[in-house]
Amino acid sequence: MAVTLKQIAEIAGVSRGTVDRALHNRGRVSPEVAERVRQIAQELGYQPNEVGQALARSRRQIKLGVVLQSAETPTMKIVAQGVRQAAQTLEKQGIEVLFRPIESVDAMRELECLDELLTAGIHGLAIAPADDPSVCERLGQIAERDIPIITFNADLPQSKRMCFVGQDNDRAGRTAAGLMAMMVPQNGTVAAITGHLCNDGHRARCGSFADELSRIAPGITLLPVQPCSDRDDCAYELTCNLLREHPGLSAIYVAANGQHGVCEALRAAELDGTLRVIAYDVTRQNIDDLKQGAISILIDQKAQEQGYRPLMLLRDYLFSGTLPNSEFYYTGITLKTRYNL
Repeated sequence: MAVTLKQIAEIAGVSRGTVDRALHNRGRVSPEVAERVRQIAQELGYQPNEVGQALARSRRQIKLGVVLQSAETPTMKIVAQGVRQAAQTLEKQGIEVLFRPIESVDAMRELECLDELLTAGIHGLAIAPADDPSVCERLGQIAERDIPIITFNADLPQSKRMCFVGQDNDRAGRTAAGLMAMMVPQNGTVAAITGHLCNDGHRARCGSFADELSRIAPGITLLPVQPCSDRDDCAYELTCNLLREHPGLSAIYVAANGQHGVCEALRAAELDGTLRVIAYDVTRQNIDDLKQGAISILIDQKAQEQGYRPLMLLRDYLFSGTLPNSEFYYTGITLKTRYNL
């Protein structure tokens, strides 16, 4: 009879999730425990039994939970399309997807959604998490119940999640800095507007942008980052204030949503096409603003795949025991201008 993860866990005196992480060098497991688990697995001759696991799980209804933050924004609406596309595919395979989109970045609402999904009996979870200690703690508790977790769009690496699906935000921010250094004179001034300071991805894009810009273009002045809560109206007001306070402003870096609000403020000041703007995401509105010259360059992150891929990875893991082959599934950094749409 094939050896199971559960048997190894019982002998080692740890959870099945700990065994899984130890055997695949994923997540937080002490070196001593990991070595003991690997030794027991080797002694027992453990081999993954994918066919047996698939047959066992096919007899029960698999439920996957999805929590999507900032669902009202144009970018996350594209991510949601990927979630719904995956749900349609999985429904034909007998898998139910329980989707919980929420507005803004709201840690308390995320915790409520997690409780709802646990009560519903989910077997796997995909979440775009708020970077909040309470959310991190709850995800750790869920992982200890042997429920696999995949983060997407925004990461929370300390949460015992299985992997992350999304853009490499550190590289994306550095890419934006490199582009900005080529477009702005060395004595220029650049403003940065982001969505939420409590979003891991938004914060990473701004931090890496600032670090790289100071390294490669020390003569450029970068103003303090200002959050717009992913709202165009807030981004509009911020941009109007920036133009009044810094009449020599050279460019604006928009690290999240709020792009159209920035463009509208520049149009009102008759600066669209003159003041450079680097922004993210190929949404319908951003494409229009790019074509009209208000946005100089868009950095795409393949948002739809970020909603689709996590559910496919959870399916593969639950049906066949197939682990993601990487801790990070990066969805690319693609540059769009008005000439290559």
